[in-house]
Amino acid sequence: MRVVVVDDEPMVCDFLRVILTSSGQVTVDAVAHDGAEGLAATQQHRPDLVLMDLRMPHVDGITATARIRALPDPPVVVAMTTLDTDQHVRDALDAGASGFLLKTTPPNQLVPLVVAAATGASVLSEQALQRLRDQRPAEPERVPDPEIQALPERERQVLALVAEGLSNADIAARLYLSEGTVKGHVSRLMTALGCENRTQLALRAVRPT
Repeated sequence: MRVVVVDDEPMVCDFLRVILTSSGQVTVDAVAHDGAEGLAATQQHRPDLVLMDLRMPHVDGITATARIRALPDPPVVVAMTTLDTDQHVRDALDAGASGFLLKTTPPNQLVPLVVAAATGASVLSEQALQRLRDQRPAEPERVPDPEIQALPERERQVLALVAEGLSNADIAARLYLSEGTVKGHVSRLMTALGCENRTQLALRAVRPT
């Protein structure tokens, strides 16, 4: 699997190159230090996946993500940042990113998440999802989301487990369902809640109302 890393910090690029290539599953074709360089590197190397920092000088990662995803036959883009606010997550997903990882994602989780993203899965690191949960404002009583409340009970159960970061196989085992049945529930949930991918679905489940 071929990857381009885009980050304005050379040490971060070097760290990611070492972690990814040492797995034996990934080749880092190029590194770039701002969004414009990342776009050029993507056009030159045609990678399977771009790891994109969001906060960079000149052309930021969200703008670069949108431009890369507008290319013919574009690669998967996975956003990376320190995640000060969940708005960065939503902006990256709106720009076309398929997933979102914190820079503090443990190395043993990083490679499987990158590989999963390159094969079509939407990924959100456990740390990112937990930060989003932690950032929900404290409320004496949370107002239920009417669209989620209107879902059948089984689909609400599936949604809650998607929000925990479980795979379809793990959800199937937890709820004693077939994996195909879970896949059908997830597809209907994305349609019902207006989500384009699994990552947006997980975010919708933890969004404050």
